[in-house]
Amino acid sequence: MAAHAVDILGDSLVGLAIGNEPNGYTVKDVPNGAVRGNGWNKEKYVKQLEAYAKAIHAKRPDAPTIGPDVYDGEWMETFADSDVKHKTAITQHWYQLPECDAGEVPGRGPQAENLIDPLAKKSARKNLGIGKEKADSAGLPLWLEETGPTSCPGTNDTSLTNASALWAADYTLYAAQLGVERMAMHSMLGACNGGAPMSLICDPADHGQRSDTFVPRPNMLGLRLVVPSIGGTFTKTSVKGGGNMSAYTVSKDNGKTLVTTIINANDAAEVGGNPVSLNLPKGFSVDRASQVYGPSNDAKSATQVIPSNPLPDTIPYSGPKKTGSASAAASPGADDNELNIDIAGSSVTVFIMRKK
Repeated sequence: MAAHAVDILGDSLVGLAIGNEPNGYTVKDVPNGAVRGNGWNKEKYVKQLEAYAKAIHAKRPDAPTIGPDVYDGEWMETFADSDVKHKTAITQHWYQLPECDAGEVPGRGPQAENLIDPLAKKSARKNLGIGKEKADSAGLPLWLEETGPTSCPGTNDTSLTNASALWAADYTLYAAQLGVERMAMHSMLGACNGGAPMSLICDPADHGQRSDTFVPRPNMLGLRLVVPSIGGTFTKTSVKGGGNMSAYTVSKDNGKTLVTTIINANDAAEVGGNPVSLNLPKGFSVDRASQVYGPSNDAKSATQVIPSNPLPDTIPYSGPKKTGSASAAASPGADDNELNIDIAGSSVTVFIMRKK
């Protein structure tokens, strides 16, 4: 199978993962998850890993290998220290809300509020930091090869909320800023009703049937707004005031384009919107903007998209200039070149700025 994958995919094949979450092969609370005996350990894993890799490389000597696809730092070290050839990346699995029986807010249970609570970033920094440390020690990039809002079953309601759109954009950019080189959100082409609850897209047909279309979930709509940042280099961005807001800026086109993404997780049902003063660097102006938004953070299947367009001639702004409003600085050296605008709560907004 590996040889066929190499031949068919060619340069599009970035890595072959040998085994999936081998650190969980004896986990008893996973139905049919105990695929190895109680004696299974890292040493036995390496023995099988190296045997598989040797067989693969006997047929395709240059096949790239990635691993270990785990949620345990010690197993990452085990993969890195193995004799497997052509290691391409350390791969980690991690889900934002894994504590399926927990109900605390803030907490790590599968409640929509927990996706946008500041605790989410603290958890991401701690856990992704483990993978980044192991990857750096091995001299390899870190790929978050399996991730999503929650790994808990029966959480479609959480996945349908507008909060999942805000989280998807915020978490993806935050992870990239921490040093994650690649990310794969866990998804499937299954039914919307009963399929994988965290899936980015789903089939609206009834169980056992198939339709000729797919429906995006809110987290997919949030990820759409990450696209303009692809290929950019993060530059310094700070947010002052405004409550639960985050901002990221990347520089592109040899510094001629800046893309600022603002996540306003203040609930639209409570605040409506927030006046924001965006401090643009000298010589830049906003060329286009786009947004995803919802009537509230917990609204289900209500996320809307405003596609990329120039700003209107009249820009709504309810706050005083410079004071009493949230302020997002796009990069060092910003001067008085400001954009004053009301940004809806429960939204992700992208500003594409170009040098005049």
